[in-house]
Amino acid sequence: MRAIKVLIPALVILAACSDPSSRSRAQDAGLAQPTRTVPASAGAMKMSFAPVVKRAAPAVVNVSSRRVVRTQVDPFWQMFGAVPGNRVEGSLGSGSIVRSDGVILTNHHNIEGAQQIMVQLADRREFAATVLLDDPRSDLAVLKIDTKGEKLPTIAIDDAQQPEVGDLVLAIGNPFGVGQTVTNGIVSATARSNVGITDFGFFLQTDAAINPGNSGGPLVDMDGDLIGVNTAILSRSGTSSGVGFAIPAAMAKQVVNAALGGSRTVARPWLGAKTQSVTPEIAASLGQRTPRGALVADVWPGSAADRAGLKPGDIILKVGGQDVIDESGVTYYFAGRRIGEEEPLVVLRDGRERTISVRAEAAPGNPKGDERLISGRNPLDGASIATFNPAMADAAGLDPFAGKGVVVTRVGQGFAQEAGFRPGDFVLSINGRSVSTVGDVAAILNAGSRGWRVTILRGGQQITADFRT
Repeated sequence: MRAIKVLIPALVILAACSDPSSRSRAQDAGLAQPTRTVPASAGAMKMSFAPVVKRAAPAVVNVSSRRVVRTQVDPFWQMFGAVPGNRVEGSLGSGSIVRSDGVILTNHHNIEGAQQIMVQLADRREFAATVLLDDPRSDLAVLKIDTKGEKLPTIAIDDAQQPEVGDLVLAIGNPFGVGQTVTNGIVSATARSNVGITDFGFFLQTDAAINPGNSGGPLVDMDGDLIGVNTAILSRSGTSSGVGFAIPAAMAKQVVNAALGGSRTVARPWLGAKTQSVTPEIAASLGQRTPRGALVADVWPGSAADRAGLKPGDIILKVGGQDVIDESGVTYYFAGRRIGEEEPLVVLRDGRERTISVRAEAAPGNPKGDERLISGRNPLDGASIATFNPAMADAAGLDPFAGKGVVVTRVGQGFAQEAGFRPGDFVLSINGRSVSTVGDVAAILNAGSRGWRVTILRGGQQITADFRT
């Protein structure tokens, strides 16, 4: 189990543990389609959830993974001959069969770093699994098992219906490894953001009991369809306290479709606008009676937002017909579109609402950039740097508006780590010479020096430090 410190008491990741066009894509991929037939009557639903369980549970699986990690030895014991060794770590979670030939949806953190992944079906048969797509940014992964032609029971991903607060739901999974378990509750909240779980912080909240091992399993509606992927809980003890979070079906469908299309990554649109939530203070200054929407603070030149005419000062109220509560809503709704689609945005400008059309496009630039590992007698030894661009920033989960020029992407063993450089630092100048590309940095470092003065931008603040190497 992993814990993430955020502004709320304890958010526990259970590692141990929509639009009509998407339907046509699912049909092309051979996915099961949601239906509206279970339960047979309202009376049956009130008497028992059994009809829903019988429909959904056969498609829920256990996902276990193993990886070998290198153990560290205290330097004191190394003096007596102790040496680092290997230790096997395991992770247990759940998943859903979304296509009958053995395509399975689960959480990224269930299989992160795994060297072996096993899937156990509801009938207790076990299969080795391979990874079709692993998407850390959404904390989702798609697996495949070889069924040798056998058709397995499936669960449909319902991304067309918008869950509402108060809807009855079931959570199905394998808590604590005890075996398949079903718990019930309601949708406690929708569009829950700022909980620090993934880059796309936009979740369904439920009070259905979710515990370690449920992670990756489905949150099911009363039609027996998947409306979310159970991912995390808010808890001081590490067990269910009635506050669980599930990744919405729309995000899950996007990842599954990318995997079935043969991609190893998910291509998501980038709006090209920096936004901030409208606070009560901002709303009052703009003459709004209630705070709503996301205020556009900046627009990237030449981006989709720029070409559509979005301007700083605009307030985005809706994306694709969905009400925007805060800035997370803009990121989530737009990132869920298909590349090439035209998306309507309702914005408030000069006190009047207007609709503009924005084309969904990927962030410009090369996601891998021109990344280079720096070595030698210089302050950046052990750091990887790249010339900053929006595509690279988007792929790395960085703020594309954080800066320009050369950015530190990774820091490994070397002088840079000892000196305190961090991923996300922008290198502005070295020994008084401004730098804007990786080539500029390399040229200065290759010239050599006994002393170095480096100026960086970190969190909007310039920092200058002197080093001797």
